[in-house]
Amino acid sequence: MTDDEPSLNIPSLLTLAVVSYFVLRWFLNRDDNSAAGGRGRGRGNVVDPASVAQIAQMFPQMNTRDIMWDLQRNGGSVPATTERILTGRGLETPPPSFQPQVPIAPTTIPVAQTASAASVSKADGQDLISRYNLSAKASSPSTEDEPETPSKTAWSQNKDERQRLLQKRRDDMILAARRKMMQKDQGNTQ
Repeated sequence: MTDDEPSLNIPSLLTLAVVSYFVLRWFLNRDDNSAAGGRGRGRGNVVDPASVAQIAQMFPQMNTRDIMWDLQRNGGSVPATTERILTGRGLETPPPSFQPQVPIAPTTIPVAQTASAASVSKADGQDLISRYNLSAKASSPSTEDEPETPSKTAWSQNKDERQRLLQKRRDDMILAARRKMMQKDQGNTQ
């Protein structure tokens, strides 16, 4: 009678253990994805406003509603939405039934506090002339009449020389933009 009963041997136990491991892993990962990673999936879920703002800053011509729709469709993946825009495919227009849940901005901040924060941020932000210590060059008379020294077209192998040339080009561009702005202002006042 012992020959008729099936027996469990080591290979069948190992197979059972491996299959059980993968089944449990699949169930546990599926629950994790639906709870946290798949927050953009499904109806009524809020898309991360930071992601929407990030894409809107990169592509100001895009509609925020279209960005939210694409982020919700691809699970909140900013790189996927960015890639779709950059390849020229554009974003699909959301259906009329898509009503994104826009997070409510905190309106409890007093007006005086926001005004002081704006003045502090402007005070922190310097103009380019003071940031790059170009006030001496900016106050000197314009050097447009002077012939420029011939610039090297070859890229220098010396790191210090490259850095010096790039800083000089940056300074020249800032000063040229300032002169152009001053001429434009003088033209407007006359």
